[in-house]
Amino acid sequence: MSWLSHIPKVHRLNINKLITLKKIIILILAIYYSALLQAQQQLTKDQQEVHQTVINFFGALSNRDSVGLKNNCTVDILLFETGSVWNADTLILKAVTLNTAKDFKRINSFDFINTTVADNTAWVTYNLSSEITRNGKQATVQWMETVIVIKEKQKWKIKVLHSTLIKRN
Repeated sequence: MSWLSHIPKVHRLNINKLITLKKIIILILAIYYSALLQAQQQLTKDQQEVHQTVINFFGALSNRDSVGLKNNCTVDILLFETGSVWNADTLILKAVTLNTAKDFKRINSFDFINTTVADNTAWVTYNLSSEITRNGKQATVQWMETVIVIKEKQKWKIKVLHSTLIKRN
Protein backbone atom coordinates (compact mmCIF):
# COMPACT_ATOMS: atom_id res chain seq x y z
CA MET A 1 0.00 0.00 0.00
CA SER A 2 1.43 3.35 -1.08
CA TRP A 3 1.67 6.32 1.24
CA LEU A 4 -0.49 8.19 -1.31
CA SER A 5 -3.44 5.79 -0.82
CA HIS A 6 -4.33 7.52 2.46
CA ILE A 7 -4.68 10.87 0.70
CA PRO A 8 -7.91 11.76 -1.11
CA LYS A 9 -7.72 11.38 -4.91
CA VAL A 10 -8.03 15.15 -5.55
CA HIS A 11 -4.99 15.87 -3.39
CA ARG A 12 -3.03 12.95 -4.88
CA LEU A 13 -3.36 14.57 -8.30
CA ASN A 14 -2.00 17.86 -6.92
CA ILE A 15 0.93 16.08 -5.22
CA ASN A 16 1.76 14.25 -8.45
CA LYS A 17 1.63 17.54 -10.36
CA LEU A 18 4.00 19.14 -7.83
CA ILE A 19 6.44 16.25 -8.09
CA THR A 20 6.33 16.48 -11.89
CA LEU A 21 6.80 20.25 -11.75
CA LYS A 22 9.83 19.85 -9.44
CA LYS A 23 11.38 17.37 -11.87
CA ILE A 24 10.83 19.77 -14.77
CA ILE A 25 12.39 22.67 -12.85
CA ILE A 26 15.41 20.55 -11.92
CA LEU A 27 15.81 19.49 -15.54
CA ILE A 28 15.60 23.10 -16.77
CA LEU A 29 18.20 24.21 -14.18
CA ALA A 30 20.52 21.34 -15.15
CA ILE A 31 20.29 22.28 -18.83
CA TYR A 32 20.84 25.97 -18.02
CA TYR A 33 23.95 25.37 -15.89
CA SER A 34 25.46 22.90 -18.34
CA ALA A 35 24.97 25.49 -21.10
CA LEU A 36 26.73 28.08 -18.93
CA LEU A 37 29.66 25.75 -18.39
CA GLN A 38 29.91 25.06 -22.11
CA ALA A 39 29.77 28.81 -22.84
CA GLN A 40 32.93 29.52 -20.85
CA GLN A 41 35.70 30.38 -23.22
CA GLN A 42 38.63 28.08 -23.58
CA LEU A 43 41.93 29.83 -22.96
CA THR A 44 44.17 30.50 -25.92
CA LYS A 45 47.73 29.18 -25.95
CA ASP A 46 49.05 32.67 -25.15
CA GLN A 47 46.62 33.09 -22.24
CA GLN A 48 47.71 29.72 -20.83
CA GLU A 49 51.38 30.69 -21.18
CA VAL A 50 50.74 34.04 -19.46
CA HIS A 51 48.98 32.28 -16.56
CA GLN A 52 51.89 29.86 -16.30
CA THR A 53 54.35 32.79 -16.16
CA VAL A 54 52.44 34.24 -13.19
CA ILE A 55 52.30 30.83 -11.49
CA ASN A 56 56.04 30.26 -12.13
CA PHE A 57 56.90 33.72 -10.78
CA PHE A 58 55.12 33.02 -7.50
CA GLY A 59 56.50 29.47 -7.43
CA ALA A 60 60.01 30.96 -7.53
CA LEU A 61 58.98 33.37 -4.77
CA SER A 62 57.74 30.42 -2.69
CA ASN A 63 61.02 28.56 -3.30
CA ARG A 64 63.13 31.65 -2.53
CA ASP A 65 64.61 31.22 -5.99
CA SER A 66 66.08 34.53 -7.20
CA VAL A 67 67.11 33.02 -10.58
CA GLY A 68 63.56 31.75 -11.17
CA LEU A 69 62.15 35.16 -10.23
CA LYS A 70 64.44 36.90 -12.71
CA ASN A 71 63.58 34.36 -15.44
CA ASN A 72 59.89 35.26 -15.18
CA CYS A 73 60.17 39.05 -15.14
CA THR A 74 61.73 41.79 -17.23
CA VAL A 75 64.94 43.43 -16.04
CA ASP A 76 63.05 46.67 -15.38
CA ILE A 77 60.04 45.14 -13.58
CA LEU A 78 58.06 47.46 -11.33
CA LEU A 79 56.08 46.07 -8.41
CA PHE A 80 53.49 48.24 -6.70
CA GLU A 81 53.14 46.52 -3.37
CA THR A 82 50.81 48.03 -0.74
CA GLY A 83 51.81 51.62 -1.44
CA SER A 84 55.51 50.94 -2.13
CA VAL A 85 57.34 50.75 -5.44
CA TRP A 86 59.81 47.89 -5.76
CA ASN A 87 62.14 46.64 -8.47
CA ALA A 88 63.56 43.13 -8.88
CA ASP A 89 66.40 43.82 -6.44
CA THR A 90 63.96 45.00 -3.74
CA LEU A 91 61.81 41.91 -4.23
CA ILE A 92 64.80 39.58 -4.05
CA LEU A 93 66.14 41.36 -0.95
CA LYS A 94 62.81 41.19 0.90
CA ALA A 95 61.53 37.81 -0.32
CA VAL A 96 64.74 35.81 -0.72
CA THR A 97 67.81 37.32 0.99
CA LEU A 98 66.14 38.48 4.22
CA ASN A 99 63.74 35.52 4.34
CA THR A 100 65.90 33.13 6.35
CA ALA A 101 63.21 31.21 8.27
CA LYS A 102 64.15 27.52 8.15
CA ASP A 103 60.49 26.42 8.22
CA PHE A 104 59.38 28.86 5.48
CA LYS A 105 56.65 27.45 3.27
CA ARG A 106 54.30 29.25 0.90
CA ILE A 107 51.47 27.67 -1.07
CA ASN A 108 49.77 29.87 -3.67
CA SER A 109 46.26 29.55 -5.12
CA PHE A 110 45.11 31.60 -8.09
CA ASP A 111 41.70 32.58 -9.35
CA PHE A 112 42.27 34.20 -12.75
CA ILE A 113 39.57 36.78 -13.38
CA ASN A 114 40.48 38.30 -16.73
CA THR A 115 43.28 37.76 -19.22
CA THR A 116 43.71 39.85 -22.34
CA VAL A 117 46.44 39.31 -24.92
CA ALA A 118 47.17 41.80 -27.68
CA ASP A 119 50.20 41.00 -29.82
CA ASN A 120 53.20 40.81 -27.46
CA THR A 121 51.47 42.36 -24.44
CA ALA A 122 49.05 40.83 -21.97
CA TRP A 123 47.34 42.00 -18.84
CA VAL A 124 45.95 39.67 -16.25
CA THR A 125 43.85 40.24 -13.15
CA TYR A 126 43.59 37.51 -10.55
CA ASN A 127 42.99 36.81 -6.89
CA LEU A 128 45.95 35.30 -5.10
CA SER A 129 45.66 33.47 -1.80
CA SER A 130 48.84 32.30 -0.07
CA GLU A 131 49.19 30.02 2.92
CA ILE A 132 52.47 31.09 4.52
CA THR A 133 54.38 29.39 7.33
CA ARG A 134 57.34 31.21 8.86
CA ASN A 135 58.99 30.86 12.25
CA GLY A 136 56.31 28.46 13.45
CA LYS A 137 53.47 30.83 12.59
CA GLN A 138 50.90 30.28 9.85
CA ALA A 139 49.08 33.03 7.99
CA THR A 140 46.73 33.30 5.06
CA VAL A 141 47.15 36.37 2.88
CA GLN A 142 44.86 37.36 0.03
CA TRP A 143 45.56 39.88 -2.71
CA MET A 144 43.91 41.09 -5.87
CA GLU A 145 46.61 41.71 -8.44
CA THR A 146 47.02 42.88 -11.98
CA VAL A 147 50.13 42.20 -14.01
CA ILE A 148 51.29 43.45 -17.36
CA VAL A 149 53.21 40.75 -19.17
CA ILE A 150 55.27 41.20 -22.34
CA LYS A 151 56.79 38.70 -24.72
CA GLU A 152 60.58 38.93 -24.92
CA LYS A 153 62.37 36.51 -27.24
CA GLN A 154 59.29 34.23 -27.41
CA LYS A 155 58.94 34.08 -23.59
CA TRP A 156 56.31 35.87 -21.52
CA LYS A 157 57.73 37.99 -18.67
CA ILE A 158 56.12 40.14 -16.00
CA LYS A 159 56.85 43.84 -16.52
CA VAL A 160 54.46 45.41 -13.99
CA LEU A 161 52.74 43.90 -10.97
CA HIS A 162 50.20 45.90 -8.98
CA SER A 163 49.10 44.28 -5.75
CA THR A 164 46.21 45.20 -3.46
CA LEU A 165 46.13 43.50 -0.08
CA ILE A 166 42.63 42.19 0.59
CA LYS A 167 43.00 40.23 3.83
CA ARG A 168 45.71 38.98 6.17
CA ASN A 169 45.16 36.70 9.16
